[in-house]
Amino acid sequence: MVHIGPIALGEFPLLLAPMEDVSDPPFRTLCKMHGADMMYTEFISSEGLIRDAAKSRQKLDIYEKERPIGIQIFGSEIDSMRRAAEISAASGPDVLDINYGCPVKKVACKGAGAGILQDIPKMVSMTKEIVDAVDLPVTVKTRLGWDENSKYIVEVAERLQDVGIQAISIHGRTRAQMYKGSADWSLIRDVRQNPRMQIPVFGNGDVDTPEKALAYRNEFGVDGIMIGRGSIGNPWIFNEIKHFFATGEHLAPPSVADRVEAARAHLVHSLEWKGERLGVVEMRRHYANYFRGLPHFKQHRLSLVTEPDPAAIHALLDGVTAAYADGMPSA
Repeated sequence: MVHIGPIALGEFPLLLAPMEDVSDPPFRTLCKMHGADMMYTEFISSEGLIRDAAKSRQKLDIYEKERPIGIQIFGSEIDSMRRAAEISAASGPDVLDINYGCPVKKVACKGAGAGILQDIPKMVSMTKEIVDAVDLPVTVKTRLGWDENSKYIVEVAERLQDVGIQAISIHGRTRAQMYKGSADWSLIRDVRQNPRMQIPVFGNGDVDTPEKALAYRNEFGVDGIMIGRGSIGNPWIFNEIKHFFATGEHLAPPSVADRVEAARAHLVHSLEWKGERLGVVEMRRHYANYFRGLPHFKQHRLSLVTEPDPAAIHALLDGVTAAYADGMPSA
C-alpha cells in the first residue's frame, strides 16, 4: 500500500498531473470518475496568492468528491512561497505540492518551477520552510535537472526527503529538453532504488497507453505513475490502465457516444464552476481533444467553438452522436 503521509492511495496509484489550463475542477471530476487515485490543481502563483489575485484564488477551489486532492504552488521567493503555502493549506487540501518542474520560459527563467534546479541549496531551504509552515504532507514535482550536465535528481530527492517531503514525482526530462525527445526514466529508477529513500517515488513522462504503463512499472520499479498529457481528452486512461494491469486485456475504446458524454459532462461542470459566458468560452479548446481522430469532424468542431448558447451546444453534441451513430460518416 502506497501512502503519502496518512493518505492511503492503493497498491499502485495513478495520479493526474497538475497542468496549467487543464487540471481544473471540471476536468478533474472526469478523471476521478474514470479512475484517477490522486489529483492536483493547476499550479498556482505564490505571488498571485499573497496579492489576493482573483485568478489565483479561484484555482484554490477544491471539492469533497475530488479527494484526495493536492494544491500545487510555484514561485521563486522563499517568503512568498511560505505565505502562499499557508494560504493554500487554509483551503483544506489533503496535500500541498511544490512545483519545481515547470519548464516554460516565463516561469523557469524567473527562478521558479524548474528554474530553481539551478540553485539546489535554495530549493532545499524553500522546501524546509514550506514543510515547517503547514500541517499537511508536502510533496514535490520536479525534473531530472536543469540540463544534461546537471542531472542531480538522485541527490536532490534525498535532500528533499531529509527536510520533510512525503512523496516526489519526477518528470523524466531536463528543463532544457522541455517536452522534446523521449522521457528518460532510468534516473527515476535510480531514485527509487536508493536505499535511503523511504517516501513514494512517482514517475512522469510519456505514459499514454496501458502497455507503456505496465512496461514502465515493471522496468523502473516506481511506486505509481503520474499522467499528464496522456489524459488530455482521454480521462478514460486511468481505468484503461487499471484494467490492463488486472487482466492483460484492453477495455473497449470510448465510443463516439462516450466521447460526446464526456465533452457534455465537462461543459456542464465548466458552466457550474465558471459561469455561462466563461464556461462556454474556456470549454472551446477541449472539443478537439475529445473528438481527436474522428474523420470529417471539422464542421462539427467549428459549430461547437462558435456557438455561445449552452442549450444550442448540447443540441450540437446530440448532432455529433447522431452523425456517427451508424459508423463513420463520409466526407
